[in-house]
Amino acid sequence: MGRRTLMRSLAGVLVATLTFGVAACGDDDPKGSDAAEAGPNGVDDGSELTLWTRAPLEKQAKLLVDAYNASHKNQVKLTVVPNDDYVAKVGAAAGSSGLPDLFAADIVYVPNWVNQGLFQDISKNIDGLSFKDSINKGHLSAGTVDGKAHVLPFVLDLSMLFWNKQLFKEAGLDPEKAPATLDEYAAAAKKVQALKKDGVYGTAAGLNCGGCLVFTWFPSIWASGGEVLSADGKSSELASDTAQKVYGTWNDLWKSGAVLPSSSGETGPTWTAAFTEGKVGLMFYPATLLSSTPFDAGVAGIPGPSGGASTFVGGDGIGVSKDSKKAAQAWNFLSWMMSEDAQVEVLAKNKDVVSRSDLAGNKYAATDPRLVTINEVAGKGDTPVAMNFQQAFNAPNSPWLTLVRNQVLEGKSGELQKDNQEITAVLGQ
Repeated sequence: MGRRTLMRSLAGVLVATLTFGVAACGDDDPKGSDAAEAGPNGVDDGSELTLWTRAPLEKQAKLLVDAYNASHKNQVKLTVVPNDDYVAKVGAAAGSSGLPDLFAADIVYVPNWVNQGLFQDISKNIDGLSFKDSINKGHLSAGTVDGKAHVLPFVLDLSMLFWNKQLFKEAGLDPEKAPATLDEYAAAAKKVQALKKDGVYGTAAGLNCGGCLVFTWFPSIWASGGEVLSADGKSSELASDTAQKVYGTWNDLWKSGAVLPSSSGETGPTWTAAFTEGKVGLMFYPATLLSSTPFDAGVAGIPGPSGGASTFVGGDGIGVSKDSKKAAQAWNFLSWMMSEDAQVEVLAKNKDVVSRSDLAGNKYAATDPRLVTINEVAGKGDTPVAMNFQQAFNAPNSPWLTLVRNQVLEGKSGELQKDNQEITAVLGQ
């Protein structure tokens, strides 16, 4: 999946670079797009569209596709791909001009795939949306290259501070009050640990899962005004004073015994299980699990060492592939997906996070203050953008994972600068 833009034929370049308002005049598909048809909402003429998504987003994808198909002439055919197979499937399809009309991408892959020319430019279409300024900026930024936008938010997944209100009450903590700083977070974890309840621990984390740690610890740095990457995404800033305070707090928690012991080997598949089972006092946790948490949990933004609140705006972006011959029809799905009808009556109704800040206080969120909190914190979060993000942070044995384990589990403070430089080296490859 090398950069393919310069290798395309002239016809391929035209398909990939024309926005939907002026797309595909020479399209050999009888239902193809043209300037007269497109309009601000695209074309709904009974075309069949194909859409790929990875398995973790199957629930939300099916909800959106089913609602669209029930209300439009166009029909979207959804393909759900196992998460571990998704990157390879997209790569193979991209190399053989076999991508679907629409496909979603984990937000950490979006910058690579945009730079490789896999998505069409939809800047003019997005600019035409009256609510453009309220669309989640993290996802838009991840898909923007040289000022041209290529993806919209598909499904947002935010990292939040969750706490078990019953365990807080038993520990003498205010069950309605969130820890305001990372120190308060640590103090609360130690108080829950002091209950000495069988199988119950103060907190938990995925300490052998680079993606889990990115998702949950970067926000602590952002909340106190720090950065994790340089503006160009090529240098790591994870040896800063703020970052060191985060590592130091977690090192102290680990040494105190307040962290679930299995956290040290947790690679991701079960990193939230103990909290869901009521065995952990508080932890940084995915907002998408709110609806499946079976007890009364408090929810707040993730605090930093000096306070504040932030979140990692994860999830997937979605755009129109370079291979689609139905650009205007695909835009019809995307513009509907961002509409109030889809965001509120499909996503919010099912307790998912909306992608527009102007809809944060929608009627469904209003019935549960925690949903309003999640939607509001989304606007304070960030989505880091780097070409080699996966290799630097999410991959097994990534330099980021080495850094965290050295700082938290091993207490090797002298290794910090070297480990941080290793991250920078990977980012710059």
